[in-house]
Amino acid sequence: MASRLVWIAAATSLLAAPLWAGGSVKNPLTESATWQDLRGDIVGDVQIGSADTLLAMDAPYRAHDAATVPVVLKQLDPDTPITAATVVIDENPAPVAGVFTFTPAMGQLDFELRVRVDQYSNVRVIAETPDGLHMTGRFVKASGGCSAPATKDPEAALASMGKMKLRLFDGDTQMSTPRREAQIMIRHPNYSGLQRDQITQLFIPAHFIDHLEVWQDDELLFTMDGGISISENPVFRFSYNDNGATALTVKATDTEGNTFESVLPKASQT
Repeated sequence: MASRLVWIAAATSLLAAPLWAGGSVKNPLTESATWQDLRGDIVGDVQIGSADTLLAMDAPYRAHDAATVPVVLKQLDPDTPITAATVVIDENPAPVAGVFTFTPAMGQLDFELRVRVDQYSNVRVIAETPDGLHMTGRFVKASGGCSAPATKDPEAALASMGKMKLRLFDGDTQMSTPRREAQIMIRHPNYSGLQRDQITQLFIPAHFIDHLEVWQDDELLFTMDGGISISENPVFRFSYNDNGATALTVKATDTEGNTFESVLPKASQT
């Protein structure tokens, strides 16, 4: 019995460990004919360099849940500003999951999002810097993420749509500009258009957050222009340089013309 408890405790510890624990996962980008077809539509004829020394991206080799696959971005070179990043899932029906822009207030980029992966696919990030574009990524084994049933029935999902929550984590507050870590959660079904109503079996029309902004007072942190590949109830975890503002403000719109805005006080989250 004692040995079983030790095993359970060890397993729980591993599950609770951060995605980056244990070093790099052996699932680099693979050759992709699909990407060769997509490339021109996404970046045109612009040269794309390697991001190996600029940005590390991690995603699981085999996803636990294809509808909520974590993608983690960590900047390796603090001296090269990353002003934007495009997340592309080659084999998804709408390959561009989101286009993100980052301001200097984000500091050295440390950012996580969750995406849907519809079939075995490269998940790539194209980072924009003052000297051009740089790409990295992972090959992810997952399937059915874009058509996976929503976790709530449509009425319940719509009733809570637009509600937001802020969670703060301990950061480095000893710096002259305190470095903090936050997680923003937004209630929204983010319907992909490929999911079926579990009662009628009819397809649920696509309905998702198409634009997002995160501010601290009048200082913009980041924006997102998103598509159907961003997971239901989007979650974004990120580090940023705290300017002393008492709250983060999140503004969002969706494809049905709805507008959401929440002022999320920091003090109540500490």
